[in-house]
Amino acid sequence: MSLNKNMRVFIVDDYNTMLRILRNLLRQLELENVEEATDGDSAYRMMQKTPPDLIISDWNMAPVTGLELLRKVRADAKLRHIPFIMVTAESKTENVVIAKQSGVSNYIVKPFNAETLRAKIASVCAATV
Repeated sequence: MSLNKNMRVFIVDDYNTMLRILRNLLRQLELENVEEATDGDSAYRMMQKTPPDLIISDWNMAPVTGLELLRKVRADAKLRHIPFIMVTAESKTENVVIAKQSGVSNYIVKPFNAETLRAKIASVCAATV
């Protein structure tokens, strides 16, 4: 399945290096319409103004974690339908369960490559495209 090249992707991570890696992986997938934020609060405010087609967020951020951002997005009528992929360095089962219960669309454990990211995006966006 090919990805919608016009899709607006919002990436959230408190490490600039990870934002750059994500942006480069998305570019490899020919997804150029990318916005970014370095924390959950500013990401949420930006998304309320202009909702994206997909959210990719790190789990471990401060002061607002990816899980808290996910819960805010799922509680917001305007944003709750947006596919949300959580990125984390931890593959603990309890984290996956908590994220699923909170409404995450999919989960990626670092490190990952462009093909893994493409497959995750395709799986969460199939229902919305």
